[in-house]
Amino acid sequence: MSERRCCFVAYDKITLRELVGTVLVEAGEKNTDIYVLDSDLAKSTTTNKFQARFPERFFESGIAEQNAMSVAAGMATEGKIPFYVNFAIFVSGTCWTQLRQICYANLNVKLIATHPGMDGSYDGASHHANEDIALMRALPNLKVLSPSNPDELRQAVQIALVHKGPVYIRCARDSVPNLPAKESVQLGKAVVMEDMGNDFALIYEGSTADLAMRSFAACKEKGMKGKLVNLFSIKPVDKECIRNLAEEVKKIVTIENHSVIGGIGGLVAETISDMPCHAPLLKVGVEDTFTESGALEAVKEKYGLTVENVLRKITE
Repeated sequence: MSERRCCFVAYDKITLRELVGTVLVEAGEKNTDIYVLDSDLAKSTTTNKFQARFPERFFESGIAEQNAMSVAAGMATEGKIPFYVNFAIFVSGTCWTQLRQICYANLNVKLIATHPGMDGSYDGASHHANEDIALMRALPNLKVLSPSNPDELRQAVQIALVHKGPVYIRCARDSVPNLPAKESVQLGKAVVMEDMGNDFALIYEGSTADLAMRSFAACKEKGMKGKLVNLFSIKPVDKECIRNLAEEVKKIVTIENHSVIGGIGGLVAETISDMPCHAPLLKVGVEDTFTESGALEAVKEKYGLTVENVLRKITE
């Protein structure tokens, strides 16, 4: 863990990817129907912890992602609860056809996708998943969750276990605030983290929690009073919350480690588009381009995920 201090923000940070195996072990100790599937990345996704604890409930497919997804479908039809864990680009992209069939049958398959957006860092364009939200939220029956801290990751897994049907959990590899959840997260509900006024609303998904909090703090330093909203549940989305914000604030800015096409910016736009009057909406995210290899912070800075860019969107 490292510590970040900026403006009014002071907190330790943690990588949720490092907790995936631990959280699954915790769940697996309580529920013997939980199985974990991997495609030669157990160390990177930390599911090797589950493998060490429950080797009889761990399935290694090798670099055969589509086969792994199909095996997960078979396990679900037999009454098991399979968790397929892999990089977001493989879960959402490589396996999209198999996942679509899972969603068509509404099978009880759970997906944890690490390294979303540009979190693949040095792996480059081939491993960056700047389209996964767009691909996942287009699938009927699939629920999409984006936790932003350890508590929310644990709660996301519990929500997935309770829900009968496919669930996609977007799990950051980059650091997020190591803070307790402000409140218990729920399917279909956003969390208003801060409410200081109506100058603006910053809406973010889990992997951009650190950037959103630093940006909000920078706005406070400049005397702007707004709202900070955690969009934990991307699908179903909290339409009531978003539409209320669009009526109340002067401007909405979305922040996402994802393409501005089809992501949470597009989701918010779809949600408010039929309103006769609403706040203008601006998006911070990857423009219509493939991103490059490099140090994670440098890559995100190059493609606009910075406090300065958020402030520019709010003030322009």
